[in-house]
Amino acid sequence: MEIRVLRYFLAVAREGTIVRAAKFLHVTQPTLSRQLQDLEEELGQQLFIRSNRSITLTPEGHFLRKRAEEILEIVNRTEGDFNAMGKNIGGSVHIGGGESKAMRLIAETIRELRTEYPDIHYNLYSGNAEDVMERLDKGILDFGLLIQPVDISKYDSIVLPVREVWGVVMRKDSPLAEKKALTLQDLLDPPLICSRISIRQSTVKNAYAEWFGKSFEKLNIVATYNLIYNAALMVESGIGYALALDGLVDAVGNRALCFRPLEPRLESGLNIVWKKYQIFSKAAEIFREKIQERFPESTQIK
Repeated sequence: MEIRVLRYFLAVAREGTIVRAAKFLHVTQPTLSRQLQDLEEELGQQLFIRSNRSITLTPEGHFLRKRAEEILEIVNRTEGDFNAMGKNIGGSVHIGGGESKAMRLIAETIRELRTEYPDIHYNLYSGNAEDVMERLDKGILDFGLLIQPVDISKYDSIVLPVREVWGVVMRKDSPLAEKKALTLQDLLDPPLICSRISIRQSTVKNAYAEWFGKSFEKLNIVATYNLIYNAALMVESGIGYALALDGLVDAVGNRALCFRPLEPRLESGLNIVWKKYQIFSKAAEIFREKIQERFPESTQIK
């Protein structure tokens, strides 16, 4: 399976027709069609459903598209790292994480490094713990910022000196906004908007489950979200109350909303992690050294 053919495959999947893909790739239509047929024969699977006007992916084609995108992302990163080798230290550092105030610590670290190493570039990926760990394991990300609780035993990590406070985002004119903190009884009936990962992933769900106890399965969850900005829009529209971390409402600049912590208080620690025995690019190694310098080894989990 050649990298060139994977690029052809992705172009066809994106453009939806052989004609547009061939024009984009600057190859003839017969050449492109033959390459796709050879790829299907090589893999022993039908990748496309062909019609007179368009071409769509089969389930096997969708699987290959995801893998091909990951492969090419790693190829492009590797090429970029080699191109950056020379007298001036450059290249790219890839960091993933959820929406958290702790990302400010990462931003401050990047700011400090930019003065000394202006040719290093940073790529930030926003996603939940499950997404970030998958990309770490596949080598797409160098570092991940993970909110506890989550199993990080397979990574090297540093505990960041911050704690995130869980609570509820709501409209300022809602009845619960009159309270300074919200108890379990306050949240049993109102419509709730939860992070998608808190519903799907048991390791993160436990943070809620421990606080809510047996009542967790009885919550009136009407919607889920992946990004706090979207959750804020749903709250503002009157859909419900969003379970979220403190400080993120300010990040989206919505003055119509407010945050109230849970009572008893629920907090989460944060770790920045990377694969054990990871062979870093020079740029990523410099970032790791800077992180360890800012947050001493006494906080490092072995």
